Amino acid sequence: MRNWIISVILLFFSLIIRGQIVYHDASIFPLLGKATQSTTERYARLPDSLKSISRKPLWELGQNSAGLAVRFRSNSTTIAAKWEVALDRNLNHMTATAVKGLDLYCLENGKWIFVNSGRPSGKKNTAVIISHMKPQEREYMLYLSLYDGVISLAIGVDSLSYILQPAVNLPIQKKPVVCYGTSILQGGCASRPGMAHTNILSRWFNREFINLGFSGNGKLDYEVAEVIANVDASLYVLDFVPNATVKEIEEKADHFYSIIRKRRPDSPILFVEDPIFVHTRFDQVIDKEVKDKNKTLHVFFESLKKRGEKNIWLLSSKKMLGDDGEATVDGIHFTDLGFMRYAKLLYPIIKKRMK
Repeated sequence: MRNWIISVILLFFSLIIRGQIVYHDASIFPLLGKATQSTTERYARLPDSLKSISRKPLWELGQNSAGLAVRFRSNSTTIAAKWEVALDRNLNHMTATAVKGLDLYCLENGKWIFVNSGRPSGKKNTAVIISHMKPQEREYMLYLSLYDGVISLAIGVDSLSYILQPAVNLPIQKKPVVCYGTSILQGGCASRPGMAHTNILSRWFNREFINLGFSGNGKLDYEVAEVIANVDASLYVLDFVPNATVKEIEEKADHFYSIIRKRRPDSPILFVEDPIFVHTRFDQVIDKEVKDKNKTLHVFFESLKKRGEKNIWLLSSKKMLGDDGEATVDGIHFTDLGFMRYAKLLYPIIKKRMK
């Protein structure tokens, strides 16, 4: 009887202890999705050397954490997070979870499965992402905020469990795919971080993707081309047309391309047309703008082919969003449906050309 009472008491206290969450600084775990390590803030995307060089809006967007993900493993029954964001941004066409929240995935049989999201409450956040799991070891990937900058992050596990470095090297970080572009590429307007198309493709390929999307500022800035060229990538995807004007494409695209090509003479480079936005069927100005910019991109691309450039391709956007008009939030920015369609369009192209 006495032993039974002692066992019950020990079980009771064990459950209390297990119910306590212990937080671990995420900076000790691998971070995927960075083009450079030369950043003071760990979860920023552009090197500090560009702070006095880049246009202010470009630099500020480079502090957003789009495409970054932390890898770890744990046998915890609960996964929680504490994180602080730089700006506490709110957008009227995008969920708070996508803007400044987190997204947790688990590796099962070589595939990444969605677990749950860390929903933000403001600038400083604490959230239990998942609980009541069996106490078995799992591999995790935690995606960071798309449209705000994470400035601190801690991962919480229950006090009787462990949290360790990943034991599986997935997604593979050697020779990542580097994507450059605009607000759409940055992830606008996915419902949560994991649904940005670069993150979708990263899971499908189990390969690191680097997201260099800058909302409204994919304008062929040469210093960004230098950042891109410094990454030994399997493929470079250049998706700048939604932001670049006809004049900017005519005047800057060749030099931007040449910066990358000079450093990476044999690497595959994929150019992507401007999406045929849903409201182009009604808005004549936008319709003309899209057609003019895509025509200018084709003229530029043909000039590269004529001078003998190799390993370059141009992707038509005709089938990017489907034909039902249901894949955007506002006629321009993609919903999860839009991102899934875009990812499916890109998948065979990337698979065929990725080195």
